[in-house]
Amino acid sequence: MDLNANAFLIKDSVSNIKILPPSESQNVLEEIKQGLNARQKYISPKFFYDKRGSELFEKITQLVEYYPTQTEKKLIKDLYSLLNIDFRNFNIIELGSGDHTKINLFLQQIPVNIISTLTYYPVDISQSAIGNATNFLMSRYPNLSVSGVVADFIHQLPQLSFVGKNLFLFFGSTIGNLTPSEIKSFMEDISSIMQPGDYLLLGMDLFKDISVLENAYNDSEGITEAFNLNVLRVINRITRSSLSENDFKHRAFFNSKMSRIEMHLEASKDMCIDFPEFDQKINFKKGETIHTENSHKFNKESIKVIGDFGNLHLKNIFMDDKKWFSLALYCR
Repeated sequence: MDLNANAFLIKDSVSNIKILPPSESQNVLEEIKQGLNARQKYISPKFFYDKRGSELFEKITQLVEYYPTQTEKKLIKDLYSLLNIDFRNFNIIELGSGDHTKINLFLQQIPVNIISTLTYYPVDISQSAIGNATNFLMSRYPNLSVSGVVADFIHQLPQLSFVGKNLFLFFGSTIGNLTPSEIKSFMEDISSIMQPGDYLLLGMDLFKDISVLENAYNDSEGITEAFNLNVLRVINRITRSSLSENDFKHRAFFNSKMSRIEMHLEASKDMCIDFPEFDQKINFKKGETIHTENSHKFNKESIKVIGDFGNLHLKNIFMDDKKWFSLALYCR
């Protein structure tokens, strides 16, 4: 694996590579400050995933209302033979790998003699998630070469390159969390590190009945609400502010114009909150929202357009019986 000469490298005991820049903490503060001072306040969804946030999201994936994870897993567990790719001597690079459940479903379909020729690179911003995944997979597949990469895979793709034949995996419809301009930039960036003969397998949630979509983000147990509100705790720790979960309400709805679910936190009263790390106070008006997440929904036409952003050929689309979720296979 080659890395940009300007990258910050650390290799630890489980063969993980860290390329987050040393100044990341200052960049994070600036990103939060910019978002909370915007006309439409926003917080990046990457701040959901502290320890508690990750635990809450794991509970979300098991909810009856939240169909994406279980539907995608059903597609993955029968996928290997359908791809019709000779995987010998491939690198498998999973972007935003998080836990190891999905890649495990995929790897367990691959014959042992081919597993021994593969190198798996989980790429995630969470070093603990990478560590857990690499340790599990190295014990589960002793013949598999595993090397984790701790990186912001949305913004640092051009710093990565992998020698040999590559399959890039981007599961979970995480691409749906990006803005349209970010999706275009992401596809341009990943295309820039793909070589002829490389593949990209992209998970994308499909457009469906609006009631199904909205129920998935407003579950009856209130776990998604707790997940959304937890981001305030994360921001408090980073900025030393005093945002209270009791002063905001969870809002999730389908924006038909943008074809996406939006999650917001709505202020329940007028507030003036001190942010010591910014040396600034920020006003919140009653009814004003902080936009915390988008989840775009796609159809066959938009799946094709996404590939066009990176000049990639759409080879196949795999869908469940209800056509609720898709795995799109692109090639360079």
